[in-house]
Amino acid sequence: MRGVAAEAGPVLPPRSPPLASRGGAVRGSEGQAARPAGREMAAQKINEALEHIAKAEKYLKTGFLKWKPDYDSAATEYGKAAVAFKNAKQYDQAREACLREAEAHENNKALFHAAKAYEQAGMMLKEMQRLPEAVQLIEKASMMYLENGTPDTAAIALERAGKLIENVSPEKAVQLYQQAASVFENEERLRQALEMLGKASRLLVRGRRLDEAALSLQKEKSIYKEIENYPTCYKKTIAQVLVHLHRNDYVAAERCVRESYSIPGFNGSEDCAALEQLLEGYDQQDQDQVSEVCNLPLFKYMDNDYAKLGLTLVVPGGGIKKKSPNTAQDKTRGPATVGSHADEEEDEYSGGLC
Repeated sequence: MRGVAAEAGPVLPPRSPPLASRGGAVRGSEGQAARPAGREMAAQKINEALEHIAKAEKYLKTGFLKWKPDYDSAATEYGKAAVAFKNAKQYDQAREACLREAEAHENNKALFHAAKAYEQAGMMLKEMQRLPEAVQLIEKASMMYLENGTPDTAAIALERAGKLIENVSPEKAVQLYQQAASVFENEERLRQALEMLGKASRLLVRGRRLDEAALSLQKEKSIYKEIENYPTCYKKTIAQVLVHLHRNDYVAAERCVRESYSIPGFNGSEDCAALEQLLEGYDQQDQDQVSEVCNLPLFKYMDNDYAKLGLTLVVPGGGIKKKSPNTAQDKTRGPATVGSHADEEEDEYSGGLC
């Protein structure tokens, strides 16, 4: 038997597949497993959300031993459901859960939490690109913040809504920014109010709503004067003048500069000198002078919307530089004629007036 074993030789272990093929198999299996894993995660989150909704509905039920719904617990469960739906990217179901959460908080007289839930519902609509509806819910939330006595949060919500809708409906964004500014101003948070008014003014200029833009700029300027930020008042005066001239209202532009002389430091400033030169050129229909002033760094480095007003400003009459009648005649006659004309005048009075 020993001989037979010796002839057979040593027993070798089974050969394993090459490393390359093993690695390829692993990578392939990982790639195929990645996609189902994502779907499984989403399905798991949806099931989790549905469980929370079932619990919430149970809390809302009443019976012989439970006369009043437990709105607080129900709201908590709806909130958890909304988060789970959001993580599964089921935004419409998340919105619905947020609205139910808000309703439960309202029934529980918890206005602040109800407003937060409405705002979250608006954010879900934003994910679905339903921006006008999103803004409506955020506006509703801001009103509830005001009722709850948290105006700062209300103003921040209005600003957020303005940013959402700005590219779709600038008119609505202006309204929201102005509302936010009003809330901030009532709370004496003037710097935040100015930020909102500035956004509204620029949108009004961009939309060529120049009458409203002039009023908005005047409001900004008054508040800057109130907080003694005089250099910014000068800049707002420049913006006002450009807006008035684009409205073809030279009188309003001139009055705006005249009223600004009461602002400390304005008279004699670089801004004042440039505006006087601009008004002079506009009044004389001197396009060259107007363009020269509007190309100064003082004008070119303003906010883009105001800088564009300067670069596109055209004087009445097509911008043709007016010449005095005498100058025009002198040019046609030439230098010799001018000399002879002077001699004639000398001869006429050479003998005296008598």
